[in-house]
Amino acid sequence: MLSLRTSVIGPLLAQDAFEKAQGALALSLELPVDTQSEIPSPVGIPGRPARPRLVLPTAIKHASLKTIEGRAALLHSIAHIELNAIDLALDIVWRFSGMPAQFYRDWVSIAKEEALHFTLIRNHLLSLGFDYGDFDAHNSLWEMAEKTKHDVLARVALVPRTLEARGLDASPAVKNKLVSVGDKKAGEILDVILKDEIGHVLAGNHWYRWLCRQRGLDPISAYADLTQKYDAPKLRPPFNFEARRLAGFEEAELLGLGV
Repeated sequence: MLSLRTSVIGPLLAQDAFEKAQGALALSLELPVDTQSEIPSPVGIPGRPARPRLVLPTAIKHASLKTIEGRAALLHSIAHIELNAIDLALDIVWRFSGMPAQFYRDWVSIAKEEALHFTLIRNHLLSLGFDYGDFDAHNSLWEMAEKTKHDVLARVALVPRTLEARGLDASPAVKNKLVSVGDKKAGEILDVILKDEIGHVLAGNHWYRWLCRQRGLDPISAYADLTQKYDAPKLRPPFNFEARRLAGFEEAELLGLGV
């Protein structure tokens, strides 16, 4: 019988970006969760379109935001992040067994919101005469998923609490850049994304601390150990402290960032 955890595999394997997003949006939270089953690893994770071409992050160059192409390239990079975020949320659902049922429902809900974000950005790209796949992109987000595929604690520590939290920090500056060149629609979309992403990082913080309690670990020292073990990106300012507080980071953690 189809369960919530097995239902995510279809959109996760979908190679067409639009079909992946639509598949995630169609997922039903009413399905039985089946928290305990060990699901065999499907072949072809994650499904990816032929384009965009994946290159090193240093190889990606953007034209001036004063040009439509420059704006489209920046929006494309956001769309790529959101598409990866769909895969990251779906992957955690099937891969890790033995968590509470709400854990899986939370991440399916997150995948659905990421799919909405991708769709909003892609539609805006289309209005500018471009589409997802028209610019190069990189694979850094999924590389962290590969590194942490054997440990759910590492996954929630280093994807939502690290990579997605960096998005909270970057969002205000990106919005200001786009609005400053007259793209108010992009600014409105980024407001939606920031609001939802705060909730995603909050879920990451909740489940990270839950796992730390289960394993008898101190959350702050465990996080430091995990960032070193998995060579996580170093966090650099500016930091969106308001968003990080709303996303559940504690003051001791913010002090470590230099608040």
